[in-house]
Amino acid sequence: MRSESTMMVPSPTPRRAVVAGWSGFIGRAVVEDLTHRGYDVARVGRDGPDARWSDGALARLVDGADLLVNMAGKSVGCRYTDAHRDEILRSRIATTRALHDAVSGAARPPRLWLNASTATIYRYALDRPQTEDDGDLGTGFSVDVARGWEDAFFGGDLPGTRRVALRMAIVLGGPASDQLAQVARLGVGGPQLDGWWFGHRRYRGIGEHPTGGPAPAHRSRGRQMFSWVHLDDVLRAVRFVDDDASLAGPVNVAAPHPVDNRTLMAELRRTVGAPFGLPAPRWLLEPALWALRNESELLLKSRWVLPGRLARAGFTFAWPDLGPALDDAVHHRAR
Repeated sequence: MRSESTMMVPSPTPRRAVVAGWSGFIGRAVVEDLTHRGYDVARVGRDGPDARWSDGALARLVDGADLLVNMAGKSVGCRYTDAHRDEILRSRIATTRALHDAVSGAARPPRLWLNASTATIYRYALDRPQTEDDGDLGTGFSVDVARGWEDAFFGGDLPGTRRVALRMAIVLGGPASDQLAQVARLGVGGPQLDGWWFGHRRYRGIGEHPTGGPAPAHRSRGRQMFSWVHLDDVLRAVRFVDDDASLAGPVNVAAPHPVDNRTLMAELRRTVGAPFGLPAPRWLLEPALWALRNESELLLKSRWVLPGRLARAGFTFAWPDLGPALDDAVHHRAR
């Protein structure tokens, strides 16, 4: 029989987390992981279910929440038409501003707000890796989207809330690794070779202070760098930042061992068992991606990003090396 004192001890109240943009593959994984960790998770999106962007329930959910996570934004896995460009920018800035308003008006604001961002904010780099402290921001459409997104996030004074922008590299375990694996299976899993192409303006700058012009070309010969991170390590980084109050500002979420494009494609061929892979010069790659309604930036931009702040804080990656990470991402998704 329980003692009276034991019977009178109240059960702990679950901490509340609010996850916005929860319906994407990263957002769904974050919701599942937070729930597993004991959070009472509320979900915000165009269709709710707990709050929509257009109703007053958003402010009520944020007020008193312990943790706020925002993953909202239109997927960049599309052709950069003017309509898509505008929506990619608008969907990130408008949702972040709506959350900013909710946090600033809360009587009990969240202690931590994690907002998605992208490692694409850094310049095309072949000479040295980019970290949060010494990285150079780039120019053009994707960079301007990232700048505007972070400006909306970090703007204004929110004294009760620690803010961290998760500058994520390409995440394995979802659509990106699925598409790359399919390319290798089709026998075109050789290196992607940048070079001359028509000077289209889909990558031109956007937003209040647009930068960049026509699509650049680089003679990288397949040595453009590929920064990546496994989905498991995204979730582990969210947990780590949640627990480490010293981390604030932009944080690179990228595996510590990026590779060049030739190594990426060789590992993909090995993973899917493809005996060969034809190289794809840009004049061949661009028409193929036009047909697939996607952009060559995913494969041709040299992203060389290292997790400087996570490493200094003592974070260890479960998947630091590309080969095992691809094996898990591709074969786990296939099961």
